[in-house]
Amino acid sequence: MPKIKTLRGAAKRFRASAGGIKRNQSHRRHILTKKTTKRKRQLRSPVMLHKNDVAAARRMMPYV
Repeated sequence: MPKIKTLRGAAKRFRASAGGIKRNQSHRRHILTKKTTKRKRQLRSPVMLHKNDVAAARRMMPYV
């Protein structure tokens, strides 16, 4: 059985942790002047991937 390649886009976006798969939040790239400081600060912290998406992420990253 050959090895399965990791989808490189997924490897750059997701990280495995004990509680599941972590991901960074969106909406922090541009148009930041209209967003409040509180909103921008809360977008800094990573969040866990939704349980419905975990299986797809695991298929994309088989060795993580």
